[in-house]
Amino acid sequence: MTLWNEKPILNGRTLDLVPLSDQHAAGILQHWDEDSARYLSRGGPSETTLESLTEYIQNLNNLPNRVNWAVVMKTGEVAGRISYSELREADRWLEIGTMLTSKFRGGTANPEAKMLLLERAFEVLDAGRVHFKVDSRNARSLRAVEKLGAVREGTLRRYQVRPDGYARDTVMFSILPEEWPEVKARLQARLDAALERVEHS
Repeated sequence: MTLWNEKPILNGRTLDLVPLSDQHAAGILQHWDEDSARYLSRGGPSETTLESLTEYIQNLNNLPNRVNWAVVMKTGEVAGRISYSELREADRWLEIGTMLTSKFRGGTANPEAKMLLLERAFEVLDAGRVHFKVDSRNARSLRAVEKLGAVREGTLRRYQVRPDGYARDTVMFSILPEEWPEVKARLQARLDAALERVEHS
């Protein structure tokens, strides 16, 4: 196993990233709704049950060239999962994929979880590229990746077939090492703003 395949616990200000395991299924299920799985590609849970979510996690952990973390808030709640969904160490690139349940969108979970994985990618693994693939219909996720400052590279047409047979168009974004300092500053600003909203609510 190389450094790229390791699964350390990554500690943040409002959450920790913990290696994803079966024990996180119940926490994810607690906040699961229809929207949680709407844009997942093949392999998403087939039903809203503990058994189906457990099987989903097991399948994710069995995929090659992939490292998965649970997003665990400091409150102990499980907000979802985030992954290096594809690793190509020889080419120095990786992909980040995120699935958060609706309760935790718009707060600190998304910017801080992404910041922790991007920090590891660029500052520990010395990645030459990090990219994100987003369903072209998912306006919320498209806005979130654009807010990072990632570069929109184009659309991969009919790139992935979903369980319902729909062939989705996938929008590709990327970040390079020289772009990371600005992206990191944006993420820190978003996290600070989210924390300030929480403190004044």
